[in-house]
Amino acid sequence: MAKHERGLRFQPTGGSRAPQIPIGKKQRLTIERLANDGRGIVFFEGRTWFVNGALAGEEVEARVLGAHGKVVEARTERVFQASELRRPAACAHVGRCGGCSVQHLPHEEQLALKQRMLAEQLSRVAGIEPQEWAPPLSGPEFGYRRRARVAVRWDARAKKLEVGFRAVASQDIVAIDDCPVLVQALQPIMQRLPMMLRRLSKPQALGHVELFSGSSIAVLLRHMAPLSEADLQILKEFCAFHDAQLWLHGEGQPEPVEPGQALGFRLEAWDLELAYRPGDFVQVNAGVNQAMVAQALQWLAPQADERVLDLFCGLGNFALPLARHVREVVAVEGVQAMVDRAALNAVSNHLHNVQFFQADLSQPLTDAEWAKQGFSAVLLDPPRDGALEVVRKLAALGAKRLVYVSCNPATLARDTIELVKQGYRLKRAGILDMFPQTAHVEAMALFEAG
Repeated sequence: MAKHERGLRFQPTGGSRAPQIPIGKKQRLTIERLANDGRGIVFFEGRTWFVNGALAGEEVEARVLGAHGKVVEARTERVFQASELRRPAACAHVGRCGGCSVQHLPHEEQLALKQRMLAEQLSRVAGIEPQEWAPPLSGPEFGYRRRARVAVRWDARAKKLEVGFRAVASQDIVAIDDCPVLVQALQPIMQRLPMMLRRLSKPQALGHVELFSGSSIAVLLRHMAPLSEADLQILKEFCAFHDAQLWLHGEGQPEPVEPGQALGFRLEAWDLELAYRPGDFVQVNAGVNQAMVAQALQWLAPQADERVLDLFCGLGNFALPLARHVREVVAVEGVQAMVDRAALNAVSNHLHNVQFFQADLSQPLTDAEWAKQGFSAVLLDPPRDGALEVVRKLAALGAKRLVYVSCNPATLARDTIELVKQGYRLKRAGILDMFPQTAHVEAMALFEAG
């Protein structure tokens, strides 16, 4: 048996480990620049600090929210020396609610930040710049959000029902009864919702609440146990007062309390009404959504005799307006339930030149029967992870024009590399300000073959 050596200390590779910074610690910092997500960045004592609510050049007191290795996440508690750009926040919950991270920045500066983020991704990842930058597509910076999920949790220790939105970098719930980014139709519901929910007899059985505003207003309650008749009556009276539909989500799928009720939204420019159900993807900004569809059609320039492909079609947000302009639209979605609802939307709007198909959009599409005739143009609107496998084979479909709508500039830039390899040129690009007061960037890009 080998002897045990006593008193030896082995130092890990890379030197001694720096002591961890405790959550809640306050630190005075001078912010060097803004990160792409709108947080302030400073390099301090060998660590990179990301500070919510801070602007470049400011001296702030930051409270630590979390630390991982040499990265520290923090939020601004006090501003000792403010940037000339700083403006008063419109919301009383700024810095605590995790929803709106850049409302201390003027709207024009928010747009400039998002434009820089898109340009940087295209340049750094794809080594490319569009031939033309389109101006930002934007709308009102407040009162735009037509859908919201409200967190609800029973605090057994305090015997209190918490209602509000998730806090920054935390599962805590910030009590909120006034949210400036909600559309006006949802404001009274948001204000009275906490008091109503606290009247229910089994608050510990409540999950979350979703609010919807479209062609109808609706309140959906997620619950983990059956509701009593008395509780159901409270919910019905609340919704009747606000002229809102009541939807319940217990076991199974969400269902309206009154059978036959439906939710929907209009695309006025094309005289279309699209039905949806809770859980379906719907753009939360109605004004920018309509402007986005109009711009996509303008850039794609569909002709009356053309066959056009719409990938990641959802409920038909692009496909149905396209069908007003072309001979045929083929629309493809990965989720069968969405395909079925999109097809019903086409029928209810008397459109018979659009076909909907289900397909795995993480795989190439060239073997699909509906793809063999080819297309004049393609529109795609993928989720955050992009459409890498799809775009690798797009040139084989014969499309000369391609509009790519993206909710993640990083995957747009990655997919741009593949499109350029196939002979497409990045003709035009620009940002879509779908989520004012946040650093979230949506973008649109036009590619042309040859």
